[in-house]
Parts: sequence; structure tokens; C-alpha cells
Amino acid sequence: MSSLDELIGKAKLLHAEGHSPSQIADELSLSMETVTWLLTQQKDTEAPKDIHINWTVVGGNADMLRDAALLLLKRYYYGEAEARDCTPADIPAPELVVGVAHSGIPLATIIAAEEGAQFTMYHPKKHAQGENPIGSISGNFAQVQGRHCLIVDDVITSGNTMKDIISHLVNHGAVPEAVCVLFNKKNIKEIDGVPVFSLFQVSRTD
Repeated sequence: MSSLDELIGKAKLLHAEGHSPSQIADELSLSMETVTWLLTQQKDTEAPKDIHINWTVVGGNADMLRDAALLLLKRYYYGEAEARDCTPADIPAPELVVGVAHSGIPLATIIAAEEGAQFTMYHPKKHAQGENPIGSISGNFAQVQGRHCLIVDDVITSGNTMKDIISHLVNHGAVPEAVCVLFNKKNIKEIDGVPVFSLFQVSRTD
């Protein structure tokens, strides 16, 4: 079975279990366009160019997940130090770490605990219901107003979710300092003036 056939099978299985296309996109680290194609496979159309990232070996092991989160935190400090022409020790710790549902939450929780920072989580609008879905910060965790925030997720696919989060934080009186992700599929350096730091840049060569 080809890797594409396996992806089609996984997408259809998740859909049959009741997952929405946006949830499937998050689960498989794929764009919505790719997931739509996997579920429909319209005739005379080619599969969108995309990259599937499977990091379940790390995500399924708490010790390895912690190591990945701490590497991501170190990437933030070194990236900011390079941008400001100073040392990592000169970079202030984030006051609040924002985890993006779902895969960014465990990474953000570990980073917040390591830094003694506060934590909250963001529900992207693509997971919301209704005709005019909106993203939201969970009310069960720290408030964002007046806080300098580090945004954490596993993968940037299109950058749209990050644009929504940054806009949401700014509109609610927060200061987004940086975005940190494990994998950057678009090689995005910044989003609306907020720097993006990743452990791995992913690009196609075809």
C-alpha cells in the first residue's frame, strides 16, 4: 500500500469515527485542501502538494515530548537573542504560554511549567461550529490581557490559524512575542510582525 493510500485510509477512518475535516487536518498535520481531497478524491484532480508529518513516536512518549518542548523553548531563546543581538540570558521569559488546540497544548504546558509562566489554550475557529465560527481563548486558564505571550503549536501548515491567534491576542490586550512550532511547512519567518521559530523547516524539492 502506498503512503497516499494509507493517508486516504486514515482520513476516511477518522471521518467515519465522527471527526470533522478540520480535526482530521490537525490530526494528520495536513492542510484542509488536502484533507478534502483525501475524503472526496474528485475525478480528474490531482492530490494537492502537501507534506504529511508523523511525529507520534515523540508525541506518544512523555519523556521524549518533554525533550522536544524544551528544545523548542531553547530555539525561542536563541532565535530572539540572534534577532536582538544579545545573549539568550538577556531574553526575558514569557509571562504566558498559549497552547493551540490540540497538539500544541502539551508542548505549551511543559514550557510554561519549565519557565514558571502562566498557561492558557486557544481553540481555533476552524474547530468552532456555526455559520460564523470564531477562535477563542479558554476561560478555564490564565487571562491574556496585558501579558507578553509565547504561542506554541506543533505544525504551521498555512499560517492562517496563527494569524487568527495573533489578532485575537492583540484585540484582547496581549502582546504576542513569538510563535514556536516543531515543524514549519511554509518556511514562514514572521506573521503580522511576530517572529516564527521552528525546530525544523519542511520544504518540497519537486
